[in-house]
Amino acid sequence: MNEQIKQIAERLAGLRDALDISPEEMAKACSLTAEEYLKLESGTVDISVSVLHQISQAYSIELTTLMFGDEPKMSSYFVTRKGKGIAVERTKAYRYQSLAAGFTQRKADPFLVTVHPKPEEESIYLNAHSGQEFNLVLSGRMLFHINGKDLILETGDSVYFNSELPHGMKALDNEKVRFLAIIL
Repeated sequence: MNEQIKQIAERLAGLRDALDISPEEMAKACSLTAEEYLKLESGTVDISVSVLHQISQAYSIELTTLMFGDEPKMSSYFVTRKGKGIAVERTKAYRYQSLAAGFTQRKADPFLVTVHPKPEEESIYLNAHSGQEFNLVLSGRMLFHINGKDLILETGDSVYFNSELPHGMKALDNEKVRFLAIIL
């Protein structure tokens, strides 16, 4: 598994230890079984942004702190220059670049997400998390699946949705897709 996933796993274990929380309690916060949660802490499986978001909400910790390990410090504004935001590749197919990692106590978490194409027969990974989300397609086309419905989104299209509903996406046309995702 990739080094970034292992680092996130270490931060999860460290957070749980610092807060003196059992694996069962942490698992409950992100709607997983204790066994599933402990696999995340092992660093041997992918850790979805939705799970990290649920943990960040439950324990009042910045999402980007869990993802990147840095504590935000800015409270008036934070600039992310083109191509300079800190990023994590959860898998070879997904890359999340934070656009506000240095701003503390954010009300939303904006990311530039790049999704690479997968084999046509591979299913879409679905996730769900508290709150709402906004996605704006910047380039490419994607299949967006939400709550049992498939939508084709093209460059310039956007979707705002209840992120508690099962949702996921897949790049189309054997091309990568880039979109702005704002998690609220």
